[in-house]
Amino acid sequence: MNENVQEAIVEQIKQQAVPLNTPDDLDVLIEAIGDKKYVLLGEATHGTSEFYKLRTELTRKLVQTKGFSFIAVEGDWPSCYEVNRYVKQYKDAKPNIREVLEGFNRWPTWMWANEEVGELVDWLERHNADKPVDQRVGFYGLDVYSLWESFEEIERYLLEKGLPEQLAIARSAFACFDSYDKEGQNYGASAAFYGESCKDEVVKLLKELHAKRVRYDEDSEAALSAELNALVAVNAEDYYRTMVRHDADSWNIRDRHMTEALRRLVQYHGPDAKVIVWEHNTHIGDARATDMQADGMVNVGQLVREAHGEADVFAIGFGTYRGTVIAAKDWGAPVAAMHVPAAQPGSWEELMHRAGAHDQILLLRREDPVLGHEVLGHRAIGVVYRQAYERGNYVPSVMARRYDAFVHVDESRALHPLTIEKVLV
Repeated sequence: MNENVQEAIVEQIKQQAVPLNTPDDLDVLIEAIGDKKYVLLGEATHGTSEFYKLRTELTRKLVQTKGFSFIAVEGDWPSCYEVNRYVKQYKDAKPNIREVLEGFNRWPTWMWANEEVGELVDWLERHNADKPVDQRVGFYGLDVYSLWESFEEIERYLLEKGLPEQLAIARSAFACFDSYDKEGQNYGASAAFYGESCKDEVVKLLKELHAKRVRYDEDSEAALSAELNALVAVNAEDYYRTMVRHDADSWNIRDRHMTEALRRLVQYHGPDAKVIVWEHNTHIGDARATDMQADGMVNVGQLVREAHGEADVFAIGFGTYRGTVIAAKDWGAPVAAMHVPAAQPGSWEELMHRAGAHDQILLLRREDPVLGHEVLGHRAIGVVYRQAYERGNYVPSVMARRYDAFVHVDESRALHPLTIEKVLV
């Protein structure tokens, strides 16, 4: 992109962006959201404090002023359902926030076991305190990774309910996975290369639990939880079997799972349900506006827009020019607070900074002649981050087609995990 186009974008941002100094400045987003039922809140990293705090403030405003029904996040169903039990004050809930968040004990723990999420959970519990049960705001996980944890939750539920027929089906499905040492990759390799599939068993289990909920127990959230755990089992089996050979296919299985879990949650909450989704920008920003489309990849943002129409969905991207972030240098490695260098010249974040070295909000229009067509590099940092490969952390994006609005944090700070093994500054 030539310098003239960059300067035109900078001038446009200067004219249209709203400074973000206090929580009240977020009201421009609340107004733009209007009556939409699906609000997708992104993040450029999984380890930036401001992203969590701003999403908490937006969530609070949406719940209080727009009547949103629940929050669905890029987290495991079993651990997030413990949060749901706590904020809805169920009798079997854990006694305090610390114990609830310590349930996020699978790496990367810091994504949800952190002080910022604790603030959200505390507010939700207090908000729900004087509400009837059916009006309490829920908290759910959409992700696909909790295969063995979901098995354990299903078995516990069926034992509590005294359902021997369904329990036998469940144990048959669990037994199929026994020899893989609770490692999805071990199962995936065996299934992909040796044809040792457990697909039929988990599909049978999901059908049985769904039919049971619809026929007998449709008002029980515990039955919904068992069904969603079975959905995890079905799609995790598919995910691990596929990831060994096809990265794009396994990505699509994961995002289609999250979209299907969201659909079932909305269906459970009724025709007037309104949902707030917390996920990484790469999941909530429309994949069709990035190079993901050329690789045959879809994501939650695209699928929700396709299912419910542009008019009922509002996606907000988040980004930062520089700062610090919580991440790890390798998968499963110790967590660290790392420097995030100044954004690459000509990237979206650098142009936002050039327009004003402060936090700001920009509403986007698909029909914009520049931002609706120009492709810009847009930084994405995952749970693994290596500063030496910073240039490879940018996703080519048409910003006004990827999001409906963008929140820019000029200098950001690392998230505050409940426990941290190592800190690098």
